[in-house]
Amino acid sequence: MATASTTLLLSLALLASAAAASPSSDADAISRFQEYLRIDTAQPAPDYAAAVAFLRDQAAAAGLEARTLELAAGKPLLLLRWPGRRPSLPSILLNSHTDVVPSEPHKWDHPPFSAALDEATGRIYARGSQDMKCVGMQYLEAIRRLRSAGFVPDRNIYITFVPDEEIGGHEGVEPFVLSKEFKELNVGLVLDEGLASPGEEYRVFYAERSPWWLTIKAKGAPGHGAKLYDGSAMENLMKTVEAIRRFRTSQFDLVKSGEKAEGDVVSVNFAYLKAGTPTPTLLISKKLWYTGFVMNLQPSEAEVGLDIRVPPSAHVEALERRLVEEWAPSSRNLTFEFKQKMSVLDNFGKPAITPADSTNPWWLLLEEAVKSAGGKLGKPEIFPASTDARYFRQIGLPAFGFSPMANTPILLHDHNEFLHKDEYLKGIGIYESIIKALATHKDGVKDDESRAEL
Repeated sequence: MATASTTLLLSLALLASAAAASPSSDADAISRFQEYLRIDTAQPAPDYAAAVAFLRDQAAAAGLEARTLELAAGKPLLLLRWPGRRPSLPSILLNSHTDVVPSEPHKWDHPPFSAALDEATGRIYARGSQDMKCVGMQYLEAIRRLRSAGFVPDRNIYITFVPDEEIGGHEGVEPFVLSKEFKELNVGLVLDEGLASPGEEYRVFYAERSPWWLTIKAKGAPGHGAKLYDGSAMENLMKTVEAIRRFRTSQFDLVKSGEKAEGDVVSVNFAYLKAGTPTPTLLISKKLWYTGFVMNLQPSEAEVGLDIRVPPSAHVEALERRLVEEWAPSSRNLTFEFKQKMSVLDNFGKPAITPADSTNPWWLLLEEAVKSAGGKLGKPEIFPASTDARYFRQIGLPAFGFSPMANTPILLHDHNEFLHKDEYLKGIGIYESIIKALATHKDGVKDDESRAEL
């Protein structure tokens, strides 16, 4: 009788567990995705509390352990765990960020946080639909499916939902990788965000360009607007602008000709130009309001802001020399200041790249897993901008950027950002295959559990 009761209780427990992680219909998966998209996590005032509360509910439904870290006040980082049978093996970390960039609602066809599904086209319109709430939810939906099928990973699988990626990650992943909590995860591989692909092949990224944000300031003698003389601040700065423009054109031409991919060149873009002497023309409530500029006065100062992105293959010393000697020479009363300068090297002095070839077994697994799920990876690329993956590569961890979005225009940070519901659902299957492959890879390491069995 006791044996029968035990068997019955065990059966009921198994049924309850299966029900908790049962695969839901595609419509339910889409509905959960829309619910996440409707949470306004736009910078500069993201509703992180609502996002984390929603995600914790999703984690519980998927049978995952959850804890919230707060490495900076008001910036919660959600850490989920799917325990493996061999927890001493290096773990897999699936990373995504919860914040999104601001939008201009009046320039959208649908409100940016409505997650409107256009039934005629199948498109889901929302800020974050591509960057990158889709990937975070695909992780969770894939795990739901795997657990329902009875799959148990060999290694621990961690899923992180991190804050502030869109403003640099300085209170998100950057301190996280240095924390005691992160070191305890024993991470062997990180997956993070990629980009949509307009074609059939998925894009995958093994490195990224490092951001150099700087200002160049020019000084010169002021003078009457009608006077011609050498060395004015505007003349000094415009010579710099022209030199930078020529360099930018030379790099862009390499991309246009197909000789190099966008991530392989140094990009330089002008963020702002500032000069002129404002004219106080209105006095309101004892406060002067500047509504114009003095037109007959040449200013004594002028400034330009630059967003430069440097690939790990770039000759950094040559670029720095160009900056000092050609773009901001002190002989023309020019100075420069870096607002941000990320190294192209990791903490060990090596290029911050993850091998995407046969020397890296993780790469081979990723490539085969995508293929077995009906997808195909394109040629590995250098990400043209910056993601949180750079912080993992900086400490020597392999990291790939991958967002399963094929046949999709690149609309991150753009108006009318959308993802087709069928592409989203297909991406769940892609990640199901990837997680299963990575979770069972032994990578030649003898784990503690196996030793104990011996």
